[in-house]
Order: sequence, then C-alpha cells, then structure tokens
Amino acid sequence: MVRQEHSDNPQQLELLRVCRIGRAQGLKGEVNVFAFTDDPEYRFAPGSVLYTQDGSREFVVNASRSHKNRWILHFDGVNDRNASEALNGIELFGEPDDPEDMAEEDAWYPRDLIGLEARMDSENQLGRAADEVIGTVVDVLDGTAQSLLKIRLSNPTTDERTVLVPFVDALVPEIDLDEGYLTLDPPGGLIPGL
Repeated sequence: MVRQEHSDNPQQLELLRVCRIGRAQGLKGEVNVFAFTDDPEYRFAPGSVLYTQDGSREFVVNASRSHKNRWILHFDGVNDRNASEALNGIELFGEPDDPEDMAEEDAWYPRDLIGLEARMDSENQLGRAADEVIGTVVDVLDGTAQSLLKIRLSNPTTDERTVLVPFVDALVPEIDLDEGYLTLDPPGGLIPGL
C-alpha cells in the first residue's frame, strides 16, 4: 500500500471510519482494534496511515496481525504498554479509495448509493418500460448474506412506502453515479405493484 498523506484540501472527501482502538496487547506497544472496515488486510497493511476524525493526529501502521477474529496493530512511535494504553477508545479513519478505481471493481460506498434514482433496467425480466422510475435509494443496510438497498417507492400501490432490494449484480445491473441512477431487474413479487 502506498502511504498517503492526509490532504489539506478543504474539498477533500470525508474520512471513513476504519477502527476503534481497544486495550493494549502485551508490553511492546501493540493494541487490539475493533475493525469497522470490510478490507482490514488493506487498511491495516504496514505503511498504512490512519487518522483521528479531525485529521489532527496520524498513526502509521508498523505491523499488523489477526488473531482469533481480532486485529492487533503496532503503530510507529508507540513502543510500550503505557503508550498503547493511552490510545484506548480512539477511533481511527482512513482516506476513501479512488472513485474511478472503485467503479472499475464494481465497489461502492453506501453514501454514494443513497439518493440515486432507481429505474427499471432496459432488459428487465418483467417486461416493464426501460428507465421507468421506481423510486429513490434512501439507505443501504448490511444484511447477513449481502447488503440491501432500501428504496422509497415513487408511486406506492400498497401501504408499503419502501422496499428492500438485495444489492447483487443480477438485481442491480447498472450504477451510474455521474448521472445519478441505478437500474433494477427485479423478479415478480419483489416490488409491490410491479
């Protein structure tokens, strides 16, 4: 991982919460962390830089390892138990990935999806009109198997004002952040009224 310095640009994207430091581990400055990231190997790689939320302090990962579903990190300059105990409770943040790289990998941050218009895909299995507006994405929920898009329906035909759609390629074939929409190819019965 290439070490990135925290940007001084006021237009910088907001930082993403990566972990919260827990108790000290051993006597040599290691700490246990509770990870909020879905890619800890990347975020905790040696040389990675993490920041406090206001960006005033930076922590460079010197070494990392996982042990029994938890991560143990050692930061540059934290060399004894007293120094590591002083960090307990601090939340650390990282810079977002490059949006173009994420688009190539079909990876999205939930905040990028919220507010997108949900339209019918041009090749939908229900035979509905292409680009028919279904609603707007209002939330992204973490499910056990996959994330779910919570969509506020534009024209609800029942008492249900929102619907949950699994966020998988088969049901959400296209996402266009620049144009502000995503397309849906739902099976019959998933969305009331379709």
